[in-house]
Amino acid sequence: METAQIQELILQALETEKGGVEVYRKALECVVNDDLREEWTKYLHQTEHHVSVVESLCSALDIDPATDSPGRTVVRHIGTSLVKAMDLALRSGGPKEAAQIVAAECVVEAETKDHLNWELIGEAAKKAKGPAAKALKTAHDEIEDQEDEHLYHTTGWTRELWLASLGMKAVLPPPEEEKDVKTAIGAARAKAKREEML
Repeated sequence: METAQIQELILQALETEKGGVEVYRKALECVVNDDLREEWTKYLHQTEHHVSVVESLCSALDIDPATDSPGRTVVRHIGTSLVKAMDLALRSGGPKEAAQIVAAECVVEAETKDHLNWELIGEAAKKAKGPAAKALKTAHDEIEDQEDEHLYHTTGWTRELWLASLGMKAVLPPPEEEKDVKTAIGAARAKAKREEML
């Protein structure tokens, strides 16, 4: 494996988690639905913990967590842009429900990158050797299920909030949350069952 790229992945993962904290804080300013507020509050606390996990991973892999890189700069820019998008939605004068949908979309964007990071960390753990393998695997095993939940549940929320805004029947909380899915297959199955839940 390319050591420099492992470092890049971990630094991007750290920046993604730090940006995720800010994304969730801003998303909570946009939220209207109480169930979604509860879910995102939980995800905010988990993401704050994820920052600590990645910082510990940096220490275990002898990576300076303050190191910047072009890729990390891009990740930071994207996170800042997502927060600015939610600010724009809040200031637009439109209904708060519209800002909530923007926030849900921004969370899905952030969690898509986050989910990919952890998938790659899991793959790296399989190929690494010695203490690095153990550190990567330990971090991955602790975080992966939470990242799956964040992505699949918020994707479901976004779909259902959009459907409600279109005047269509929506399942709130979404099937992905009700069935507590943590895999792509589980999310697909939950989505397929939504008609029965209406």
